[in-house]
Amino acid sequence: MELRDWFRHHLKQPSSFARAARPHAKKVALSWFKDSAVEHIRQMRRMSALLAEHDVPVDVLKTKRPGYIVYEDEHQVAAEPFSDTPT
Repeated sequence: MELRDWFRHHLKQPSSFARAARPHAKKVALSWFKDSAVEHIRQMRRMSALLAEHDVPVDVLKTKRPGYIVYEDEHQVAAEPFSDTPT
């Protein structure tokens, strides 16, 4: 799939999805695009449209408070959500 390949080449896989360093820590972090990741968001909108064509529901969530950041790079953050973070 062309879009999956685009993301494989242009988006790093987060190295962590948990605040705890324990090997079996519960991985509860959610990934969020930064608002500066314009091309990544555009490609994700294409992915969302493709999924909608196949009756797969997609919700777009926005927040300024993603939670406790456990990973960050140029395009994204992964965060364990705060209690008031939309999920």
